[in-house]
Amino acid sequence: MTTRQENALKTRKKLLDVTNALIKEKGFYNLSVMDITQRANVATGTFYTYFKHKEEIALEICKNLFKETQLKLEQNKNSGITQRLCLYFECFIKEVQSYKLHIVSEWIKGLVEQNQRNESMGNIKWQYDFEMLKNIISKSVENKELKSDTPIDILCEIILTQMYGMLTVWCMSDGDFNPENTVKEFCEIQLKVIIGKYLI
Repeated sequence: MTTRQENALKTRKKLLDVTNALIKEKGFYNLSVMDITQRANVATGTFYTYFKHKEEIALEICKNLFKETQLKLEQNKNSGITQRLCLYFECFIKEVQSYKLHIVSEWIKGLVEQNQRNESMGNIKWQYDFEMLKNIISKSVENKELKSDTPIDILCEIILTQMYGMLTVWCMSDGDFNPENTVKEFCEIQLKVIIGKYLI
C-alpha cells in the first residue's frame, strides 16, 4: 500500500470517527457536513471525496457498529436459529443503548416523518436492520433449520416492528423503560411463537 493510500484510509476513518462522536453529541439532524469537516480539520471537499452525503456516512457507521454482532453470530453459527436471533437482538439493543436516547428518538422520527426522503437516517437504519435480519433468517432456510416456504420478508417486518416498538416505548418513557429486559421477554415469549411454526 502506498503512502497516499494509507493517508486516504486514515482520513476516511477520521471522518467516520468524528461523525460518530458528533452524532452522539448533537444528534443526526442537527449535524451538518461543515460540522464534520471542521471537527476533522479537513476541507469540505474532502468529505465528498469519500461520501456523497451525511446519510451515507451514517450508514457506514451503522455497518461498523454491527461488525462485532456479525462476528458473534458467526461464532455461534452452530446454535439454533432462535438462539442466534436472540443473540442478535441482545447485541442490537446494547448497540442502540450506547447512543443517547435522543439519537434513538431521531431514528424513530426519521421513519415517521420521511417526507418522501428515502435517505432519512431512520429509513437508512430500518433498511440496514431489515437486511441484516433477512440475512440471518435466509441462511436458516438455506441450512434447512426453517421450512422452505418460510415467509422471510413478512417475518422480518413482524420482528422489526416489535423491536422498533420497544425503542419507541423507550423514547416515550424518557428512558425509564428497560429495553434489555423487554428483549429477553420477547425472545422467551413472542419469538418462539413467531418462528416456531416454521422450524423443521
